[in-house]
Amino acid sequence: MKPPAALSADALRARVARVTWGRLITPLAFLAVTAAVVIMPAERSGWNLHSTINVLTFFGTFVAIYAILTIGLNVQWGYTGVFNFGVMAFFLVGAYTAAIITKDPASGVDQYVGGFGDKLDFIPALDSEQWLPFLFGVAGAAVIAGALAFLLSIPTLRLREDYLAIVTIGIAELLRRVTIEEKGLVNGTRALKGIPRPLGGWSIPTPWGRLGDEADEYKFVIFFIAVVVLILVYIAVERGIRSPWGRVLRALREDELTTAASGKNVFSFKSQGFVLGAMIMGVGGAIYAYANSVLSPTTFSHFFATFIFWAMLMVGGSGNNKGAILGAYMVWGLWTVTANLQGYDLPSALSDRIPFIRQFVVGALIVVVLLLRPRGLLPEERRVSIWVERYIKLVKPAATKPEASPLSE
Repeated sequence: MKPPAALSADALRARVARVTWGRLITPLAFLAVTAAVVIMPAERSGWNLHSTINVLTFFGTFVAIYAILTIGLNVQWGYTGVFNFGVMAFFLVGAYTAAIITKDPASGVDQYVGGFGDKLDFIPALDSEQWLPFLFGVAGAAVIAGALAFLLSIPTLRLREDYLAIVTIGIAELLRRVTIEEKGLVNGTRALKGIPRPLGGWSIPTPWGRLGDEADEYKFVIFFIAVVVLILVYIAVERGIRSPWGRVLRALREDELTTAASGKNVFSFKSQGFVLGAMIMGVGGAIYAYANSVLSPTTFSHFFATFIFWAMLMVGGSGNNKGAILGAYMVWGLWTVTANLQGYDLPSALSDRIPFIRQFVVGALIVVVLLLRPRGLLPEERRVSIWVERYIKLVKPAATKPEASPLSE
């Protein structure tokens, strides 16, 4: 067997250039999107600080919500290897479940099931009407989304990936049609309006806030709630994935036959990963309902409620929760920036095609990232266990400490 030939100078320079660009693309892309997200709203508002901060707060709220949904998809695909192309189903179920739990009973022309909000305030102190019904709403969204995923896992997780994708996207479309056609279920195409908001009576006063403008100050409350939920979800998933249970999920993703030969129940663990990811998507849907305050079936399209989360995961890096958050920021940032183009005086050839330009930009971003960083901007970190890492940190200093020399005595 001949030894590999030495690289030529040109080939070596080309390889170094590829590695250098691969390392630089993440910070460069992050800085470019950040600059555009900050500068465009500021320039359009005449560099008004109040308007700019409001726009950025709104943007950050939905980045946090979409990051939660992308982490749920990452649990299913990035760690377990379950190809779910029906994210919309769990997103929709979580959002509508939280809404109908926290709303008051239907009245007038509105028709929907549920409406338990006035019955869930049973703690006669601590302003429980401001937060207790919403805890039930988020918990209910997670439970119903998880139950749906469990029922789907029984017939679908034994299918091949392509058939599994067909089944999940079919279920998602079926649920969307049910919300439209069943008028008495979630108010049909008339939409659910006036969804209560957690801590709705609270506000965070700001120096630039207008006197009495509670809606203006509430943006910061819902932003804080979305970020806190994202942090809690991130910590919980990181803990789970770095545990023995999480290592089994990654083993399933790599090789099911070897994992089964090790005595693990393949179907059970795949079902657990699928259900956990769906529950996280249900939580994301609940926070989306509270932040948006209005839900309509037209919101849940296959592009907006499924494909865009796959785009976020591919761009950020599958198998890395930090990558899922970064991908949500990058994709939604470009989506927001291209929407802001509508406020400029552009030629009609461009202004009439901005909706198509937005989709083209997302597709181009995916292609560029796959060419330069095939595993995403923040690829998966090959880590064994958080406990092993802590043990190594404790043992390594003692192992590397030089022994005392007899001559020094």
